Amino acid sequence: MKKDTFRVVTRGANGQLRIKDYGSTDPLLRMHTQIGVDDCSTDLDLRGMPVFRGLIGPMAEGKNVVRYESPDVFEALTKEWIAQPAEKRRRRRRKPLEGSPETTATPVADMPVQPTDLASQETQ
Repeated sequence: MKKDTFRVVTRGANGQLRIKDYGSTDPLLRMHTQIGVDDCSTDLDLRGMPVFRGLIGPMAEGKNVVRYESPDVFEALTKEWIAQPAEKRRRRRRKPLEGSPETTATPVADMPVQPTDLASQETQ
């Protein structure tokens, strides 16, 4: 799906996040210097998108939004993301079903030996 919204996230003078959306890269090209194009993103829709001096990005945000962040916003949001406690995963152990091989296994020492088993071992 084509990315058609370009979002720039910066920090205002009062410390609040400022989010500005653009319909194309033209306004960004007038405000920032393009220093390259993205050629290694795992999101294939981002490949070929411009890389700007002074902005971190491009990053995917949703299906049709390309996000760029100022370095201080990127650092702050990354620290917040890392500081969030990880979800605790619980491992459930399944109880073996009655009559399953795990509960009805016969020890090897108690298994009867068939004469055909011995004959096949001697010929090998």
